[in-house]
Amino acid sequence: MRVLDKEELLVAEAVLRNHLPKSHKVYGFVHSINRSKPSTLQVVVDTWPDFKVIICKPDPTNKQALKFPNKVSLFCMDEDVLRRLLAQENAIDWSTNFRIGGMDVSLVPLVIRVATERQVNYRVFTSVRLMYLQDISHLVSPLLDRETEERITSLDLSHVEIVNNTWKFGGGEMGFRAVENLIGNFPSCCITDEKGQPVAWILVYDYCAMGLLYTLPEHRKKGYAKVLISTLAKKLHTLGFPVYCFIEEENLVSYEIFKRLGFTEDPSYRAAWYEFNF
Repeated sequence: MRVLDKEELLVAEAVLRNHLPKSHKVYGFVHSINRSKPSTLQVVVDTWPDFKVIICKPDPTNKQALKFPNKVSLFCMDEDVLRRLLAQENAIDWSTNFRIGGMDVSLVPLVIRVATERQVNYRVFTSVRLMYLQDISHLVSPLLDRETEERITSLDLSHVEIVNNTWKFGGGEMGFRAVENLIGNFPSCCITDEKGQPVAWILVYDYCAMGLLYTLPEHRKKGYAKVLISTLAKKLHTLGFPVYCFIEEENLVSYEIFKRLGFTEDPSYRAAWYEFNF
């Protein structure tokens, strides 16, 4: 097992790009790290340069890691290699509480077997679809009146609390720090009211996926979600970011919105978030 350095991470990003969309989650993390975005992760591979498994996991030497949930993400091209890394080489610290996010569901049986062998409990956190924009020319831009266009801007740190309080997975101190990191370091987009306060917004996670899309109840059914998604997608494309998102299986409304705007999915691929030692 090898921890990648800065130069190797650049090479790994190029390799992962060739395996999109299934490598999107790990690719997004590596993309962020390579652009000096704050990160508490280290990236390891089984061998170098011809790796078969790449894993993003908490960096034990990073003191800031204690302030955020333990996140793990992996991309696998050989299940035998992955099993060896997880079962024999301790690529993951099984003694801690952690969450594997965006895991290919085809790998779930393998990971669960290793967890069971180690007597580690687990549970499904959420199951998702991966939606991505294959080409910017596929993006459908909704009609936009001048008044709405003039109220489109980016979130700033004064908006952390309202975003955290309305985020499905936020609300607490750790959620506040996560949202603060995203607003402070990644692209975002919002629509404000006449007082300049955000009434609808969308952010980008630290693995570069679009997310936290939300409109205050009293401002819904105005088409704000479509405007925000389209605007942010164009911004991400211009900045060289991947343009994709994860949508929970049961969230058919968001799925239909992204689909109508030109996003697509690989029907053979599903991903899930699993929690361990919860």
